[in-house]
Amino acid sequence: MATAQHAIGSGFGATSTADDVLRGVDLTGKLALVTGGYSGIGLETTRALARAGAHVVVPARRPATAQEALAGTPGAETDELDLADLDSVRAYADRFLSTGRAIDIVIDSAGIMACPETRVGPGWEAQFATNHLGHYALVNRLWPALAAGGARVVSVSSRGHHLSGIRWDDVHWRHGYDKWAAYGQAKTANVLFAVHLDRLARDAGVRAFALHPGGIMTPLQRHLPKAEMVERGWIDDHGNPLNPEGFKTPPQGAATQVWAATSPRLTGLGGLYLEDCDIAEPATENSRTGVKPWATDPEEAARLWRLSAELTGVDAFAS
Repeated sequence: MATAQHAIGSGFGATSTADDVLRGVDLTGKLALVTGGYSGIGLETTRALARAGAHVVVPARRPATAQEALAGTPGAETDELDLADLDSVRAYADRFLSTGRAIDIVIDSAGIMACPETRVGPGWEAQFATNHLGHYALVNRLWPALAAGGARVVSVSSRGHHLSGIRWDDVHWRHGYDKWAAYGQAKTANVLFAVHLDRLARDAGVRAFALHPGGIMTPLQRHLPKAEMVERGWIDDHGNPLNPEGFKTPPQGAATQVWAATSPRLTGLGGLYLEDCDIAEPATENSRTGVKPWATDPEEAARLWRLSAELTGVDAFAS
């Protein structure tokens, strides 16, 4: 079957920065919402979008920390949002919708990685709940603002999706928790979310993409013991990166999600997985790059959407 999941020669690559991909792009008058937009690559994303003229809304679990991080960033505002708490998601969406503003860009950049077994809400596994279900509920509740703006929705996944498809028999890891496989499932969910959202929303002018930002040393690693990062060859015993060229800088890590949100090269496209500021190729069995077939399967995407609607109680597209 023919697929648009092939590189298009964007002119950018792994070393491009968020400012590089925004050069010549004027976002004056645009409103962007960036979850996690006050730390790591999310912070770089917020700053780059603001420099290009966008007004950037940063809902944050720690709003005081967000305000401090974004001090001096023109065109940025903060509010409170805990993606692991669906009541918080609903309250935030209601507050935003009450302003009557349209949204042009959504970048779902917040997330947690490889945390110890943690339960949130009604006993949900924290990575699936935070990285996927929280963003699913947020986008669905903000749908009127997205439709009004003809938004692009960017779901920040990871090459970690190679680690696991959706465990339909135990999505909340009630048996045999594995922190890395659970992270992989959540990142697969991020891709499947974009695939099905794009299918549902394209007639309203809303398109969706997912992506791998690259390997970046950021606070995302906060749940990893130092000994584990040493064992993986990421850092030495003193905490220094052992293979600096194997990691992107935060401005480079922010580039693909900014490119996904703004590039005119993606006009008319959607439901695709990106990496290194281009459309990724389908992954082969043993490749370490590209997108796995279980993350772009439209039937899997539709099944995950139904499950997410059931779990969160929200579906903007329900008849």
